[in-house]
Amino acid sequence: MLNLGVANAIAARYRSRGIADDDLRQVAYLALVKAALGFDYSTGHDFLSYSVPTIRGEIKRHFRDAGWVVRPPRRIQELQARIAGAEAELSARLGRSPRPSEVAKELDEPLEDVTEALASDGCFTPTSLDRPTVDDGGSTIGDLMGDLDAGQSAAEARVVLGPVVRRLKERDRRILMLRFFRGWTQAEIAADIGVTQMQVSRLLSRILADLRRDLGDHVDQAPTTT
Repeated sequence: MLNLGVANAIAARYRSRGIADDDLRQVAYLALVKAALGFDYSTGHDFLSYSVPTIRGEIKRHFRDAGWVVRPPRRIQELQARIAGAEAELSARLGRSPRPSEVAKELDEPLEDVTEALASDGCFTPTSLDRPTVDDGGSTIGDLMGDLDAGQSAAEARVVLGPVVRRLKERDRRILMLRFFRGWTQAEIAADIGVTQMQVSRLLSRILADLRRDLGDHVDQAPTTT
């Protein structure tokens, strides 16, 4: 058939998305036959303007039915099937690919829903983080992902620990500050507060035990959402 090249070209656009190339070509060929059987020459439009949306719609439908790794909401899947049919009909009627607003009007659906359905087309297989980026620096997609924000973790810890630390006695708070914020040794703390190093060790053990107990009580009393 003269338009097999068109079918192959459309199928090629959907390579490496989780479905074998042979399967894509088979779907495209069947869609081409479907377009040939359904085309109405009396409309005055050329066959290509009708067949391309038909083939594309059948391939998208095949992905929707067989290719999703993470499925979108059912309403989006159903809307995609309707969009594929509407695009073929509108292409034959208009002699060009329809705009999203025209598809929305044809289906009597909100433009936002149609746009969401169109945007989710092709998102069938997650991209590997090892996939190279388009630059020549040898970096991968994973290299572009941000690291965990240590500052955020510290801020969350302060929010949780703040209330229980404030309940400690002044000397206990000072011992914590000198040990964990200033990095003093137990001997240095002992000289500062006038006790022995052994006493500082016992004080630290008792303070940390109090914090663990009070922190558990604080979490248990925190409001929950349902």
